[in-house]
This record gives sequence, C-alpha cells and structure tokens, in this order.
Amino acid sequence: MQETRIAAVSMNCGLGQPQQSLDAIATWCPKAKDAGADLVLFPELIVHGHCSPNTWHVAEPVPAGPSVRRLEELAREHGLVLSVGLSEKENDIVYNAQVLVGPDGYIGKQRKIHPSRDEVLYYKGDSQVHVFDAGKCRVGSVICYDNLHPEVPRLVALGGADVILAPHAGRLKVWQDTAESQRQSRRHSCDFFRELKLRARENACFLVIADQAGRSGHVDMYPPDHRNQPNHAGGAFIFGPSAQTLAESQDELIRDEMVVATLDPFMLAEARSHPNYTLRTRRPECFGKLVGPSGVRS
Repeated sequence: MQETRIAAVSMNCGLGQPQQSLDAIATWCPKAKDAGADLVLFPELIVHGHCSPNTWHVAEPVPAGPSVRRLEELAREHGLVLSVGLSEKENDIVYNAQVLVGPDGYIGKQRKIHPSRDEVLYYKGDSQVHVFDAGKCRVGSVICYDNLHPEVPRLVALGGADVILAPHAGRLKVWQDTAESQRQSRRHSCDFFRELKLRARENACFLVIADQAGRSGHVDMYPPDHRNQPNHAGGAFIFGPSAQTLAESQDELIRDEMVVATLDPFMLAEARSHPNYTLRTRRPECFGKLVGPSGVRS
C-alpha cells in the first residue's frame, strides 16, 4: 500500500432519478480532487435510489450501462478512483452493486450479499466477495447490512484488502420536521456508524463509511413515518486499522458533506505487526459451524 488520500461523501439522491444523482456526483468530484483525494467513496445505491419502486426499470447493466460510462468520464476527467452504488440488472435480475472506476476505466463491482428488510423485494443477494487494485491500495466493498455480518469484511481482509469501503443507505431512525428530531436521528445514526470501527480493528484494515443523507422521496406502500421509507440520517467516517478516528462528519444536522483523510501505510504495518493481529492468530479449523446450518430458532 502507498499513502492514499481518501474522501467519503455523504449525500442525498432522488428515487429513480439517475441523471440527477450523477449530476450531483459530478459536483463532488472536483471538490474531492481539490482536497487532494485519490479515491472517493459515494453511498450505497446513490445513483438509482434506495428501494425505489421503479428499481427494475431503471437498473442498468454493469459495466455497459450509461451510468458507469458517465462515472468513467468523471474519473478520467478528475484523475480519481470512484466507488459508487447503483442498481445493476443482469439477465432481468437486479443486484445492489457498488462499482469501482478509475482514470483508466472500469475496475470492478461488488454486489450486496445480504439484502435487508424490504430490499429482498427488489434485489437478489450475491455470494461472491471481491478485492480490487485501486492503484495506491487494494480495496473491497462491504455494502451496508453486510457489515453486520462480520464474516464479510473478514473475507475482504483475507482477500488482501488494505481498505474496506462501507457504503450505506442506512434507515436507522425516522425523524420529524423539527430541529431536535433531526438532531436525535443524526446522532443515533452517527453512533451506529462509530460502532462499526470494530470492523477496522478486527481485520487491521482502514474502514471508510459513507451514508446517504436526507429523504429520498416517499414510497406509497408504506405509511409516511414507516421505518422502510427511504429516510437516511447520513454520516461519513474514516477509521484507521486500530480503530482510530481519522475523520468524521458532524452529528447535528442532516445534510450533504464530505470528509477527507490520508491513509498512512505505516499505520497498517504497525497494526499488522502486533502480536495479536487476528488474521495471523485466528484458528479457522475451529470455525466449521460458520458454514453449516444456522441453527436459528424462532
């Protein structure tokens, strides 16, 4: 790994409005470049919206679709590696995907493995975990709910990743149109994301989080205050491989924002040289039950 400057953008999007979302992404790219970023993480499903009722119709092939082509143009124009969430369609099946593009074009994609709640109505879960060379570092994406299954970031780490990218569209706490309600929801969301820094420590990887921020719209099949409405309180965080907080967004207002930090390879080497480096001391021969029947009882 080389020293890498990384940006995490927490932003809102509309449901099923990819052109509007891509235009917004285009405004963040020069800001990230001006901040010295090499790589920019955007949230889960930021292009097409989170559980948009027209998901099947707006989903696109990857990498041949128009959204990936636009992202490639932005990456080339600004000399950036971009990680961006969208709805992917392949053989009429839709996946929640995070694509990675760079100045030289498309690099790869990661599909969400565990669709949450009503996401199962729109997306099929995948079963593959990928790690990609992003130039100065190796990265893997762990999409939202997949972060609550610690086996997924562990597989990313075992695949050789230096950085775990964690894009989110977290519906964690609905808020009302008052400043105090929004503040409570924002703080609840930020506290949740701070807990995920354990994934950095467990795997001795950098961890970068970017959540959607704001109300994306209204879904008629749910009451207005239902927890499945696309309301995301937002937040952006960058954690070091020993769970150090390198950058974090404010926890008072629900708004679009960007945080930036430099990832120092010495921090990675220090964490991985520790006597308790988990990827060296773990005993996989004891973990057979992890791939057996779940044994969950109702």
